[in-house]
Amino acid sequence: MNFTKTTEQASKYDHLEKMNVSELLININNEDKTVPIAVEKSIPQIQVLVAEIVKKLKNGGRLFYIGAGTSGRLGIVDASECPPTFGVSHDLVIGIIAGGDHAIRKAVEFAEDSTTQGWKDLKDHHISEKDVVIGIAASGTTPYVIGALEICNTENIITGCITCNEGSPLAKTAKFPIVVTVGPEFVTGSSRMKAGTAQKLVLNMLSTATMIQLGRVKGNKMVDMQLSNNKLVDRGTRMIMEELDINREQAAELLKKYGSVRNAIDNYGTK
Repeated sequence: MNFTKTTEQASKYDHLEKMNVSELLININNEDKTVPIAVEKSIPQIQVLVAEIVKKLKNGGRLFYIGAGTSGRLGIVDASECPPTFGVSHDLVIGIIAGGDHAIRKAVEFAEDSTTQGWKDLKDHHISEKDVVIGIAASGTTPYVIGALEICNTENIITGCITCNEGSPLAKTAKFPIVVTVGPEFVTGSSRMKAGTAQKLVLNMLSTATMIQLGRVKGNKMVDMQLSNNKLVDRGTRMIMEELDINREQAAELLKKYGSVRNAIDNYGTK
């Protein structure tokens, strides 16, 4: 495969060890500022994939993220935040990482190099053509991810990807690729930096746009969020106060009675 990994090219900066802290931070920040612009160029690709995800999820499908290392962790973070934020089942958006849950905290050596394990891990979740699988790999060359998507393609399962290298094997494998070209990292090859930030931004866009399309937001409020701590109970109470123009005591009582902001608003005034 003849393509250039821009994420592995030499940093535009050198002699980092000679920079003082202020110089380091300013230069890192200057590089970070370029990431949203790179993501913006990929919005048409993101839009197409969101449409496919929404279509499948409306018909009982699920969304899977699969990756290794930083990419795998980012997918798990996004998946794990969907239930508390949008009140969906933990089985709707699922993050899978090479090496299993142990790899979330500690790197598992060579886990990303298997071309067959990714598909095995998806099969553990009874993957089917009702679902969507998004491979995440900054390099676009991770065998664990590419191998999984290749088999998904043969099984008529919709595949997408988030990568930071144009023309990569992963981008060519996914039916709906998202390529965010962020260029060389501040520390050469450290793709947890700009590439990781780009992947996080894209994941935010994918899941948030999907959930809004699925009706999980009312106005601009997370009306289906889980009331899992005092901060969220307080937020929910304030949402109800604002929406129904009632006092805190009434709002708190409604929230306690109906268990969610949406139910409290929908049932207000009923016996």
